[in-house]
Order: sequence, then C-alpha cells, then structure tokens
Amino acid sequence: MATMYHPQTLSGWGLAPAERCHVAAPDTLAALRAALAEDSQPNVIPRGLGRAYGDSSLNQASGVIEQTGRDAFLAFDPGAGVVECEAGVSLATIIERFQPRGWFLPTTPGTKFVTLGGAIAADVHGKNHHRDGSFGQAVVDLKLMLADGSIVECSPVQQGDLFWATVGGMGLTGVIVSARLRLIPVETAYYNVTYRRTRDLDEALACFADTDRTFRYSVAWIDCLARGKSLGRSVVMLADHARPADLASRAAEDPLRPLPRRDKSIPVHFPALALNRFSVRAFNALYYWAHPDRRQVVDFDTFFYPLDRVRHWNRIYGRRGFVQYQALFPPETSRAGLIELLERVAQSGRASFLAVLKSSGPASPGMLSYLFPGHTLALDLPRTPDLESIARDLDAILLRHGGRLYLAKDSLMTPETFRRMYPRLDEFLAVKGRVDPGRRFASSQARRLGIV
Repeated sequence: MATMYHPQTLSGWGLAPAERCHVAAPDTLAALRAALAEDSQPNVIPRGLGRAYGDSSLNQASGVIEQTGRDAFLAFDPGAGVVECEAGVSLATIIERFQPRGWFLPTTPGTKFVTLGGAIAADVHGKNHHRDGSFGQAVVDLKLMLADGSIVECSPVQQGDLFWATVGGMGLTGVIVSARLRLIPVETAYYNVTYRRTRDLDEALACFADTDRTFRYSVAWIDCLARGKSLGRSVVMLADHARPADLASRAAEDPLRPLPRRDKSIPVHFPALALNRFSVRAFNALYYWAHPDRRQVVDFDTFFYPLDRVRHWNRIYGRRGFVQYQALFPPETSRAGLIELLERVAQSGRASFLAVLKSSGPASPGMLSYLFPGHTLALDLPRTPDLESIARDLDAILLRHGGRLYLAKDSLMTPETFRRMYPRLDEFLAVKGRVDPGRRFASSQARRLGIV
C-alpha cells in the first residue's frame, strides 16, 4: 500500500531550524486513523498552520500530521456561545464566521492564523490574560485520538488529568479531533484604546499595576535598545470593547463588521544587514514618538493582529531566521529580572524591533502551560552565530529570578533548563506514559528537551 507520508522540508514561523520531515494531510477521521497506524514513521506530531516559532511541530526524519484538512464547524449553541469545530479550523475562520453574529474569541494570541488544535496544544494567551486566563480555560471539552486510534472525550471534570496534559502539551498526548470553545459576546468589532507613553520600565510596570483591574486588555511595546534612564521606555496600550455609541458614523453603519483595509506583503527575504542596531534604533525612536498619549477607537485587527496585515512579515529577518524569546518573571522578581534581561539584550546589540511586555494572571491548570502571575516579555532576536551563547545568558537570568520560557516560541532551551522551569513535568510524563506507552507522539522539540 502506498504511504500517506511524503518528504517535505518544514520550519516554524522563525524560519529556523528547517528540517526534513514526512508529512501526511488526512482530511477525514478514517484517514487520520490510518496515518497514525502506518508503521513507516517511528513517531508523529500534529501540526496546524505552522505558527509555533521553533521546532515544536517539526519531527526530523519522522512523521508530521497536518491538521488543516479537517476544518469543519460541527455545532453552535447561541444561548451559551459555545462553538464546536474540528481542530483544523483557524481562529481567523472562527472570527469570520462569528464576529458578524456578535461573538468573539475568549482570548487570542498575536496572530489569528493558528488552528484551534494548535491554540489548545500551546495553551495560547493574549492581552487579557491578567483578567481572563489562557485559551485552554475557555475550552469546554475536547475529543482526542490516541495512538491506538481510539477517541476519548475529556474536559476539566471528565478525565481531567488527560485534559490538562493536552492543554499546553504541545501535541504529545494525541491528536485533537475536535473541541468545544466558549466565545464571548461583543456589540461591535471595535475597541476603545488608550495609549500611554512611559519614560522607563518602572513607569510601564506602574501603569500595568494601576490599570490591570480597570482595563480588560493591556499590552506594551517596549524599546529594547533603550539604555540608561530610558531603559524599558514603552508605549502602553489599554483597551476595552467599544459599544455602538463609541463609533464614528461609517463604522456605526455596521458595527459588527470592521471597515475593509488592504493587507500588505513582504515578497522576498530581506538581506541580513537590513536589521541592525542602527535601523532598529531609528524605528524604535519613530514608533515611540509617533504614539503620544491619546484615546482612539480601532478595529480588532488593528488592536490584536497588526502584524497579520503584513503577510510573510517573518521574511524581514532574512533567510537566517530568528528566535522569539519569550520570558516570564513572577511579580516579586519581575522588575529586577526584566532590567537584567533588557540590559543584556541592549549590551548585545540584538536588533529586535518587536518587543512586547504584558501582565499575566493566575496560572492555567495545564501541566506544561506557560503563564503564571507576573510579567512576560517577548523579543524577536535574529539568528546569528553567537545567539545560542546569548540565549544561555538570558536563560541564566530567568532561572535566577524564578522565570520560565514559552514552549511555543522555544528552539534553544536545554533539557536541564526546561526541567527547572517546568516543575510539573513528571506529572505530565505520568499521563503521557499511560495514554501513549509506545511513545508514538514525539517532536524535534520533545527530543531536544528530553520529554521523549
């Protein structure tokens, strides 16, 4: 019988590492079961739209099961706002279908081009984590196909240990078949955004502390090359859902549908020299001074997904690719840890034009979920020969301050660092050993970190 798998070179959104994998794209449950049963691949990992930055959806020289072919909507309960759909449905499609009906995602990462299954597997979070928690906490239940092809239903109250091993488990417990997600009601497709320009990190952290209880959404762009008295200078963006009365006349004509805008695209990879400390310093200065204190009504794409409007924006970093280093510090050490991290990044001259600071709230019950209360800083760092050495320095800062790295962004962490940062690893491994004793599910990241 002909194999369902075909060789293909894959990478994450960071463009590196790029690995030769064997890819199957089943579009039915029967085909998915057959792909799992095929013994031509030593092990497999599910993959959505490939927006994890590193190697979590790669499986060098082994199997990758693409989920995007199974993208059907199965049911919707308008009374509860609960939608059920297959794991390959993208968040963009959920928004397209339900935003005009007055429903939006309970939380969302910085891109809508991720699948439902990927969002659950990474337990993604957004600008409202300090208020509403992570994505997995809005999942009512899910159906999971195990290595033997059987399907189990799990939820926080039914096989809760398997549910919370799957939420944030990076695809290592099984293949998510479908899930039910609790949406939130909205009156418009717009947000009231308050912009506050802060002079340094202390002012930015104070702004979060003063506003986390009053604004549902908050995020800060941070100038990671600023030093001295300006270290951590930021533009903080605070937002709540807009109501029809808040909208200008054109938008108010159809408040649940944003006015159309034209997307742009990066057609080719930029040369490696395009992003350097001088060009990024100039961009950072322009961005900072272009965002004075003000209030503005913007659509959901502008607030949540500014980079989605620039297709293939990852090409800005060139063919060498980049790492998104996302660090999390607990509240008692976040100021000291962030200062030390920003000083090390500024000292290295890393040209990160995208640096995002957010508050985080209570931890998810997910065994390998990322966030706990504190502050998280995401930095885009170009891949250079010395990046791994710099990352080790940053890891050491994180460990000294009780911090953690995000698995969906990681491609450089060591097994020792991972185990110290994720104290529930043994609990996860016990569940995985029970439902996947033959270690059918594995990835390049899982092998690198010693999970399998």
